[in-house]
Amino acid sequence: MEKTIERNAVPAARPAAELDRRPARNNADFRSLQEIAIAAQRSLSRVLWDTLCGGSDSEATLRRNRMALDSLTLRQRVLVDVADMDTTTTLLGEKLRIPVFIAPVGNFLQLADPEGASAVARGAVAYGTTAFISTAARPGIEEVAKAVDKPLLFQLYVRSDRQWIEDILLRAKACGYRAICVTVDRAYYSRRERDVVNRFMLRESQGDPRFQASLTWDDVVWMKELTKLPLILKGIATGEDAKLAVEHGADVVYVSNHGGRQLDHGQASIEVLPEVVEAVDGRAEVIWDGGVFRGTDVVKAIALGAKAVGVGKLQGLALAAAGEAGIVRMLELLEAEIRTTMGLMGVTSLAQLNPSWVRAAPAITDGSLSGPYPRFSENFQKDE
Repeated sequence: MEKTIERNAVPAARPAAELDRRPARNNADFRSLQEIAIAAQRSLSRVLWDTLCGGSDSEATLRRNRMALDSLTLRQRVLVDVADMDTTTTLLGEKLRIPVFIAPVGNFLQLADPEGASAVARGAVAYGTTAFISTAARPGIEEVAKAVDKPLLFQLYVRSDRQWIEDILLRAKACGYRAICVTVDRAYYSRRERDVVNRFMLRESQGDPRFQASLTWDDVVWMKELTKLPLILKGIATGEDAKLAVEHGADVVYVSNHGGRQLDHGQASIEVLPEVVEAVDGRAEVIWDGGVFRGTDVVKAIALGAKAVGVGKLQGLALAAAGEAGIVRMLELLEAEIRTTMGLMGVTSLAQLNPSWVRAAPAITDGSLSGPYPRFSENFQKDE
């Protein structure tokens, strides 16, 4: 039986109905990604906006993710025939239309849209990519699997003992998830001060957190042996752990710092990516997330060795802006930006990208959303 941790519960004084200020569902006729961010801000209350877009403590890691991306420039070659272009990649053998997947996001999704993770999964599959579905996502993992006609990827948070883990992993396998992704950077749940100040602690209210805190390499080896499914380890942030991940059977090493929502004053995940790629040395696939809001972000990560890139906060913005249709439109706009970027660089396929296409430069932003979206301002009405 799971033990309820009362201090983790969502305060009753802030019911979700009072936090949602959507006047009506917007359509998905967006012409730019920053229009999606603006529409999402109009749709969400300040409290839910903070839950989606905030980070831990001082938010140094959150801002560093963005600033590190903005501190990388792209080289440009000209007079290259770029009329035809290939933006496809694969993840564990599945072809993706562009090198972008839907990263696992927990129980925020159903507050952004009533259909929650089902809407996200349908949008991802309709577009031509894949989605990670979190243990914490709603509706449950079976319902989300039934919502699409392609296998998805299951992401695990450990809530209880090995019997509980065995039960949920075998449930995921039984309903068709094609890999298990274990999040390894959440030994402790961070202090997300926007949520603390808002008295809105949106986190899992069931389970004993000691089980997640006591997770070890032996546990993930056991999980892979139990399910006989590919193993993805999410939250790898050093070359040392990347090497250990491969040695313990990881098929995919997922570079992430939880979107700046776990360790404060950590390295930006794009800064970590090159050392992880070097440590893995081709023995596993490397994927990455960490502040993606533009197609140029994707191209930079692919050039530095990622096979595919996850969107987390941008996913939440798209869902809040226009539901399933918003997810599809967000991916379409990312594709347009990726194609434009590659074409202007003189590149016709992802395979041509490597670190030689990227150069370091001084940061020109403060790490906020106004960096990738110059017309965006994080200002809410006074009553929010």
